[in-house]
Amino acid sequence: MSQTIELAITGMTCDHCVRAITNAVQDVEGVTSAKVDLASNSAKVEGSVIDVQKILEAIEEEGYSATVR
Repeated sequence: MSQTIELAITGMTCDHCVRAITNAVQDVEGVTSAKVDLASNSAKVEGSVIDVQKILEAIEEEGYSATVR
């Protein structure tokens, strides 16, 4: 069964930020897709079994903050 979560992300300013967050989230176990959008400061994450806390921690380790929408 696939899950989708939407996140609001703060601290992004450029495409480098988007790539850093995308890579960090995709490295979290269970995540199959991560689409990060700079214009809306958001991300859409899909996966089989998503551990939201691990995703938030991965984003914070990159220097950004996120909350579930």
